[in-house]
Amino acid sequence: MSLALFLLLQIYIITIGSLIYGFFKVKKYRKNNLDPQTSFTIIVPFRNEAHNLPHLLTSFSKLNYPVDLLDVILVDDESTEKFQFSAFKFQIKIIDNIRVSKSPKKDAIATAMKHVKTDWVITTDADCIVPENWLLTFDHYIQENKVAMLAGPVTYDCDNSFLHHFQQLDLTSLQGATIGSFGIKKAFMCNGANFAYKKSLFEKINGFEGNNAIASGDDVFLLQKVANLNQNLVHYLKAEEAIVHTKPTQDWESLFYQRVRWAAKTGSYQSFFGKILGLIVFFANLSLVIGTVFLFFGIWSWQLLTLLVGLKFIIDFGLLYITNQFLTNKRIKYLFLSSLFYPFFSSAVALYSLFGSYNWKGRSFKV
Repeated sequence: MSLALFLLLQIYIITIGSLIYGFFKVKKYRKNNLDPQTSFTIIVPFRNEAHNLPHLLTSFSKLNYPVDLLDVILVDDESTEKFQFSAFKFQIKIIDNIRVSKSPKKDAIATAMKHVKTDWVITTDADCIVPENWLLTFDHYIQENKVAMLAGPVTYDCDNSFLHHFQQLDLTSLQGATIGSFGIKKAFMCNGANFAYKKSLFEKINGFEGNNAIASGDDVFLLQKVANLNQNLVHYLKAEEAIVHTKPTQDWESLFYQRVRWAAKTGSYQSFFGKILGLIVFFANLSLVIGTVFLFFGIWSWQLLTLLVGLKFIIDFGLLYITNQFLTNKRIKYLFLSSLFYPFFSSAVALYSLFGSYNWKGRSFKV
């Protein structure tokens, strides 16, 4: 058993090492002195976000981008709260979500697509804030590269609590894996809070057809569809001026169910690499949980468990450090404590996602 766990760890180290290599293969992008040309429609699905939406719209109003190249569509998914907004220079349309599947967010985007008149759409979430050169950076990259789908970076705005910084490290690991997978031409993951694609591409692949029975995954399933069609059409915008900021959850229960929602779609990935990576990460974390149990019953020595934990910590730190430098350029907090807690948390999330249910935006979903 000990030999099997160390063999698994060896596979894990090689896999994460390949993602670190891929991270450096994706070059940082800086916008150039180009005139804006790309027309965008920003799609924002929302449900009961009366507190967050004004902040998002204010960040839109500060965008360094021509208003005649920008539309905004807000898709109301059966909110019970009333939402009113002030007049803005850009065009805003609020429409009601038309539910046709088990996925409210996919339905919202598909509903909005019927109203899109621009070449490109870009999605974000109601609890996000976008930087002023967000669209300008996307536009310049699109002008300079042959691309039909473009994933962007996302990070959290954290306070000084362990809960927030634990989430930040978790998201950092996901962003690092995302960038690394693009670098080795195995793109399988992105974040719908910062995700752009051509309307014509969405129509060509019939949108979310084939995976709209799964509540989440409006981003990854679309990406994987296109990547399977032509990996060269999907790029990652590794640009600091394109980083979207969002909010972490405020309690451990919400975090657990959010991660269950994210994990539940892994088994339905079209990406073989994504499925294998998910299994490797799961079993690597589970091995530390098993090792702790072995230590408790005297099967393993503390030296053996420390070696296992130390080797995993070193390779994880490599990916976390370089990704954190890109996303926040701040010191990583609670790293060691998070590393000890994470295997137990992630193993519980993965196991629960196989048979449990979760709440999302006031609704209950079965995995």
